[in-house]
Amino acid sequence: MTPLSNEELMELESKHSFLFFWREANSTPGSPGFGLLRDRSPGDPEKCSVASVGFGLTALVIGAERWWITTDEARQRAEGTLDTLLQHAEELNGFFYHFLSMETGKRYDNSEISIIDTAIAVCGAITAGEYFGGKLKEKAQQLFERVDWEWYRNPETNQFYKGYTPERGHWGAWDMYAEQFMMYFLAAASPTHPVDPEMFYDFHRQVSTYGDVPLFIYTWTGSLFTYQFSHAWFDLQNKTDRDGLDWWENSVKATRAHRQYSMDESEAFKTLGSNSWGLTACDGPYGYRGDYGAPPSGRSGANDQHHSDGTVPPAGAIGSIPFTPKESLDAMQHYYTHVPELWGEYGFRDAYNLDVSPPWYGRDVIGIDKGISLLMIENHRTGLVWKWFMKNKFAKKGLELTGFTEKPL
Repeated sequence: MTPLSNEELMELESKHSFLFFWREANSTPGSPGFGLLRDRSPGDPEKCSVASVGFGLTALVIGAERWWITTDEARQRAEGTLDTLLQHAEELNGFFYHFLSMETGKRYDNSEISIIDTAIAVCGAITAGEYFGGKLKEKAQQLFERVDWEWYRNPETNQFYKGYTPERGHWGAWDMYAEQFMMYFLAAASPTHPVDPEMFYDFHRQVSTYGDVPLFIYTWTGSLFTYQFSHAWFDLQNKTDRDGLDWWENSVKATRAHRQYSMDESEAFKTLGSNSWGLTACDGPYGYRGDYGAPPSGRSGANDQHHSDGTVPPAGAIGSIPFTPKESLDAMQHYYTHVPELWGEYGFRDAYNLDVSPPWYGRDVIGIDKGISLLMIENHRTGLVWKWFMKNKFAKKGLELTGFTEKPL
């Protein structure tokens, strides 16, 4: 591939990632599923991911700001999407199913009611509402106010349940640090169904490290997306929580540990290295795995819950570009210049693995991986998503209620 400057490569990957959200939405006027977005492409054409919709609503803001589409085109798509979420998408107590039918907006297969995917959709709606204003902002507010956060809270533990289906009821718990920060901030600030802000302090914080990276609070599988997703909307730079913890720096440390792990494992896996790193949930040679990750992981630093088989997704390093700009850009340059098989219609495909025979290159792109890449590149370049999302009074209130304050200069 012809070498590009860092700025040219960020622009190229961003625009191609945006095109996934523009082209792979249901754009049929009058369809009950208008605006819903595919979970992946080209696979599963009937399956919508609600998280993909949240990333897609935010993508419309980026696309309009960069003139990849007109403001009117973006506004119409965003408003139609919110109408679908408010009127047609199947929900319970304001929470959406993780996956919906692209055409009808009804529950897809045996999908669960998902609090984290709903939160991502709400973050996207708020971003679009702030940017476009008017009726769109009113509809985003309606979507937010409809979510009954208290219904998803386990009163015995003061933790959110992990999932719910009508057949099974609630199960599991968000009992460790992961990608769920946005849930606490939104729920605490809800004007209609608020929860106790203390929920933010009632999940377990397990501390460990890897190599010579300073101690940090880690996630169960060590998958890199868990350190990224909430930061795509909530700007936690130069802020600490009530206990004095800087969660931005925590993600910086986790990202550095990921890169060091890939460097250390480069003899065992030829896909891994200083410019090919960032293990996160993605497709692999034998299917999708949510536990691709790096140490520390598991209980008490047992390091037994992350999986590595040589599969590397570009979204891992790219989604951490605000945390490690140079290292993430170096990885992007490596993928673009030296792994041309990864490049496709929507930019970098989901993942690759040189440690199987023959080498494996993912066919699909996945909405949430394209989404975190697009949003974090834009935040690194301009801070656009943070700028508009953090204008929302409830976004700011959520941080205030959970005890976040600016670090002293």
